[in-house]
Amino acid sequence: MVSLPNVSFSVEMHNNNQQQQQDLEDSGRTERAKWLINSPEPPYLWQELVSGIRKNVFPHRGNHSLGAMSFFQALFPILSWGKTYNASKLKDDFMAGLTLASLSIPQSIGYANIAKLDPQYGLYTSVVPPLIYALMGSSREIAIGPVAVVSMLLSSIVPNVVDPVVDPSGYRKFVFTVTFFAGTFQAIFGLFRLGFLVDFLSHAAIVGFMAGAAIVIGLQQLKGLFGLNHFTTKTDVVSVLGSVLKSVPHEWHPLNFSLGCLFLVFLLVARSIGRRNKKLFWLPAIAPLLSVILSTLIVYLTKADEHGVKIIKHLKGGLNPSSLHQLQLNGPHVAQAAKIGLISAVVALTEAIAVGRSFASIKGYHLDGNKEMMAMGFMNVAGSFTSCYVATGSFSRTAVNFSAGCQTAVSNIVMAITVVVALELFTKLLYYTPISILASIILSALPGLIDINEAYYIWKVDKLDFLACLGAFFGVLFVSVEIGLLAAVTISFAKIVLNSIRPSVEQLGRLPRTDTFCEVNQYPMAIESETPGLLALGINSGLLCFANANCIRERIMRLVTEEGGTKETEKDTGQILILDMSNVMNIDTSGIFALEELHNNLVSLGIKLAMVNLRWQVIHKLKVAKVVEKIGIEWIFLTVGEAVDACLASKLV
Repeated sequence: MVSLPNVSFSVEMHNNNQQQQQDLEDSGRTERAKWLINSPEPPYLWQELVSGIRKNVFPHRGNHSLGAMSFFQALFPILSWGKTYNASKLKDDFMAGLTLASLSIPQSIGYANIAKLDPQYGLYTSVVPPLIYALMGSSREIAIGPVAVVSMLLSSIVPNVVDPVVDPSGYRKFVFTVTFFAGTFQAIFGLFRLGFLVDFLSHAAIVGFMAGAAIVIGLQQLKGLFGLNHFTTKTDVVSVLGSVLKSVPHEWHPLNFSLGCLFLVFLLVARSIGRRNKKLFWLPAIAPLLSVILSTLIVYLTKADEHGVKIIKHLKGGLNPSSLHQLQLNGPHVAQAAKIGLISAVVALTEAIAVGRSFASIKGYHLDGNKEMMAMGFMNVAGSFTSCYVATGSFSRTAVNFSAGCQTAVSNIVMAITVVVALELFTKLLYYTPISILASIILSALPGLIDINEAYYIWKVDKLDFLACLGAFFGVLFVSVEIGLLAAVTISFAKIVLNSIRPSVEQLGRLPRTDTFCEVNQYPMAIESETPGLLALGINSGLLCFANANCIRERIMRLVTEEGGTKETEKDTGQILILDMSNVMNIDTSGIFALEELHNNLVSLGIKLAMVNLRWQVIHKLKVAKVVEKIGIEWIFLTVGEAVDACLASKLV
């Protein structure tokens, strides 16, 4: 009997300790919730744009001691890595540059032919753009110059505005104007950090587009291979095959075809040997130049040009002439030039950045996409002033450059100087070069653009992505380049829209022996709340907006109704819905209105709404719209676990 007061005192002390501990937990939760609610105001869009430009142009702005040098090193990366450049690197770059030039010279002539330009313009494009890129680009391996896909893109769209047969001078001027706009758009993309625009062409779309373009380019080379005079200006496979079948019986020259096929076999064999034996990487690189030299000698010695073999004939030599006065910035076709320039800019950037990043990952360094865009933009603007057309990074030449052991972008400088020497000294020697050899060189480079394994991988991983791949492939193959690109972008956008307008709302549960809450459907071992009247849901959408707000609200109400029907609650017990907003990065006025309507519907059912982990933009807009006040500051939490603990401690459930 004497010990009873001590027992009651111990119980009272225990209760006091529990109460103190509970008070501490409550104050901690309140403090953490205030961190969320009182977060600073997020930056405005214009502030983010200005900040992005500053980071591009002044990467070390906070360090005033760097001053102007910081600006120039950001604009010209060669000033940074040039400090550690040595004779050993120069030796490697010199050999790589010479190897690169041996492949670039014949390819550039062939690609100019695809673009419906005179051969020298392909060589011009392998001079100025590589030099500018070497100063401003950040990739060590990428090889700059004309490429097959962009050449085909120009030859398929530009003739709709200016006919190269009727007005070759006007066609050339229009191409220079397109190049100017392409470079301008690329520089703007990089300066304002608009690289996401390039991502409108998804990886799957590029795989399909490249494959379709490769087949179309290959079919167009049948004109040079057979030595045809009359050929369609259209690029779709039906028109090209129809033109070939119509012209071959009357116009083809067996000697022309035989010579082209002979060297095509030689090029493909050299390519195969180079792939099997990495030490012989130089063989497929030098094979095109050897083909040009040998075939030119054969034609010259045998006078094969008098027996039906088509030859290049005149190829203008000398340094790049100025084309500044040829830009048609005030002409009647400026709008079309800007449109084609935008398309060319996106396609060229997509290929260049994909090539640059793939080789950068092998070497283990990061490639800044925005700086690459600025470099590409400036080199194409400079190219438009010096008789060049749209240049970008070539996958085949970059692979050769990499295999040849290049160390820096100096290999591009060596290549450009070698091309200049060729323009000054050797253009007259190319007079007897057969056109069928240029066709065979282009045909031998096309298999690298068709990646069947990657298409199969896309099919296995994502069927909608594969649909975009097919859309680009068949669009380019059977209609036109523009339709192929449009189909790919449309399907990619449709995928985004489908994912955004039908987001999932999932029930959350606590993983055993942890404080982590996750989706019950994905983790069946997660424990749903066993407390009647308590339901935790998560929204799986990065944006709560006009496109999906009502759908999300209806799904939440459906789940609340279903949960209310399956769990019986006491009459004097309330109900609480915990809404996890961790995945919602932003919200618009439609999303805010939907949340207000959801709150009103829940209140009418006697259900409290608790919101968890509101992101920066979301909490700011909800505070401005006074939604936080309506819900109640005490119902805003940092984590789902804290929200559940607070609801249980409040004894409202």
